[in-house]
Amino acid sequence: MRHLIPKGTLRQMLLPPSFGLHLTQSAEFTVLSVEVWSTCLVVNIHVESAAGRAVPEIAIEDHWGTLYTFRDSASLGSRNLQVFTPSVPPGTRSLTIRSTDDADARLVVTFAVPPKRAADETAEAPVSRPVRLRRPA
Repeated sequence: MRHLIPKGTLRQMLLPPSFGLHLTQSAEFTVLSVEVWSTCLVVNIHVESAAGRAVPEIAIEDHWGTLYTFRDSASLGSRNLQVFTPSVPPGTRSLTIRSTDDADARLVVTFAVPPKRAADETAEAPVSRPVRLRRPA
C-alpha cells in the first residue's frame, strides 16, 4: 500500500442511504463509505471478488459541480480504497459517485453531507496570537 493514509484530520464518515450491488461491464462493486478528510476524500469500495472483475473506475462530483481528481488507489483483499482531492468545500450539501467504466457515466450513489457544527469549524481554525499594543513614549 502506497502513501494512502491521508494527511490532515478526519472530519466525517459518510454512509450511503441505500446499500446495493452496482454492476458495470467491467466491475461489480458496492460503495461502503466516503471519508471526508481535511485534505481529501477516501472512497471505501467492496469489489465482488468471485466475479473476477476489475477495480471500478469512479468519479465524484458535488452539488456545486466540482469534479474531484483521482489521486491514488489501493486494494486490500476485496476492498478498494480510492483517494480524491480536494476535500469538500464549506457549504457542500451532497456528493455523487458515478461509474465511469461504461461509455456514459452512470449514477452509483449520492451522499448527503451534513453541515459542519460550529465546534468543528472552531477546532480547525488557525490559532492567532494576541496583538500587543504599545503606548507611544
